Amino acid sequence: MIRLLLIVALLAPPSLVAVEAEQRPAYLLQIPASVGTLLVAETDTSTLHRFDSRSKNSLQSYMSIGQNGVGKQRPWDRRTPLGIYFVTERLDTQGLHERYGLAAFPLDYPNIWDRKNRRSGDGIWIHGVTPNGGRRPPLDTDGCIALPNDELLAIEDQLVPLVTPVIITRKIRWASPEQVAATRAELGSALETWANSFRAGNLHRYLSLYANDFRYRGMSRQDWAAYRLQTFNNAPVKEFELREVLLLADPEVNDLYLSRFRQRIVDDERTIVTIKRLYWRRSADGDLRIIAEDNG
Repeated sequence: MIRLLLIVALLAPPSLVAVEAEQRPAYLLQIPASVGTLLVAETDTSTLHRFDSRSKNSLQSYMSIGQNGVGKQRPWDRRTPLGIYFVTERLDTQGLHERYGLAAFPLDYPNIWDRKNRRSGDGIWIHGVTPNGGRRPPLDTDGCIALPNDELLAIEDQLVPLVTPVIITRKIRWASPEQVAATRAELGSALETWANSFRAGNLHRYLSLYANDFRYRGMSRQDWAAYRLQTFNNAPVKEFELREVLLLADPEVNDLYLSRFRQRIVDDERTIVTIKRLYWRRSADGDLRIIAEDNG
């Protein structure tokens, strides 16, 4: 059985406003020990919140976002995207324009959910500012998140490529521990059903968890189902396990959730380890269904 454990400690910003013990960001459902830091960018207040799962502290930094605000849709619209992203790498800024400051961390925009919604463009980073530039105006980037250099350098070691989540929202939505626990249990149960049906080779149950409008790499749900049937038959699974399960709620779309985990599959010929992302959306009948998936 997959063990889905909440390992997140939410913080009270030192010398700022304390986060009430009975409230936490509604997006942080389950955080594995492998994820030490999460960032929540609150665009309405120009504030980047850092939540550290290994302590009881939180920090806040001033940030600047796109000149035209939020809701990125296309290249050069100078808007900052909204949603759940991950740091992909750390760039050496010595060869870049000085406006990127002393450090830069690209995000994985557009992700599969963005592409499903026909959003395009790229080059969305968390970066610094011109040396000795201080704070840029709240709306002053081409869509990136810009922090004062000293504040970015203070957290750069905690921004781990392919690990650190960055949730970008207009305004943080808070929830009680009971609300978070209920959502976590529902999403965790759906993910466990998905894993158990895959492990048992129960294709009917497995496919029932996918929404009718699910698509994968250009394939319709029907074509994708035929492809999955072939892979089930050609390579029966001997071992299947999920590790480092991260569960998040989307900050902008109600009843949309992300499960991200390390997946290990063993068949007769090989062992395959990948990072898998499943996007879940509540269907008309009230159940959670997978609307998109990808690796990474």
